[in-house]
Amino acid sequence: MKKSDTPHINKDSSPLSVLMLFFTENFHVLVEKTNLYYEQFLDRQAGPSRRLPDIMLPDMMTYIALALQMGRNLKDTLHDYWSRLRELHTLFYGETMTRDRFLHIRFLHFVDNSQRPDQGKEYDRLWKLRTVFDTLDDNYAKFYNLSENLAVDEVTVKYRGRVIFRQYTPKTRKHFCIKIYKLWDEAGYTCAMRVYLGKDSQSATDDMTTTHATIRHLTPRVEGLGHKLFMDNFFSSPRLFDDFDGHKIN
Repeated sequence: MKKSDTPHINKDSSPLSVLMLFFTENFHVLVEKTNLYYEQFLDRQAGPSRRLPDIMLPDMMTYIALALQMGRNLKDTLHDYWSRLRELHTLFYGETMTRDRFLHIRFLHFVDNSQRPDQGKEYDRLWKLRTVFDTLDDNYAKFYNLSENLAVDEVTVKYRGRVIFRQYTPKTRKHFCIKIYKLWDEAGYTCAMRVYLGKDSQSATDDMTTTHATIRHLTPRVEGLGHKLFMDNFFSSPRLFDDFDGHKIN
């Protein structure tokens, strides 16, 4: 697609059109890698297993739609969404996808597990999500024209699963969370993001702290454009401001 033909988000964009703009490539990745993971699961079974049909693109899109709706209609257990008890019954879920099909797609995977990288010096703790995450990050910049005023800050995403980079923050309501550094504009639109994966000693140098390196990772797409960048004192430093001055970031 030529750059001049690239679609952009505007005030008339529907939520579905925005989702598809960002996520269409990733839907295809999810279908491919989830089916692959299911094949690998069957190969590990000692005896014969009943094979379920492959997941197709409409299945995956329906699964994501149901998962999003579940966040708006909270029930105690996953099975409650398909319960036939009068006090729990919600027609929408059963009419959209059967419970067993939904549970099968919980084999959801974003990457080929056989391609796990070696846990050496350059090990990427986000490798299972890296392709999807980077695609989203690229699309944030591709489909939206940023306003002049930008801000950088950290956000926390509540998460109680088991990942090594999960943070414990006792002074907040989200006691267990994943920390993400983000660049956004004054409309609240995310321009770039980076997950905090633990102490990043690889990015630090004699002239650049890890915080400085994180900010520089978020800002290359706005260099030379004259944007104004706002931040609190956690991120700011004289060396960072000198660096910005050389790249025409105010």
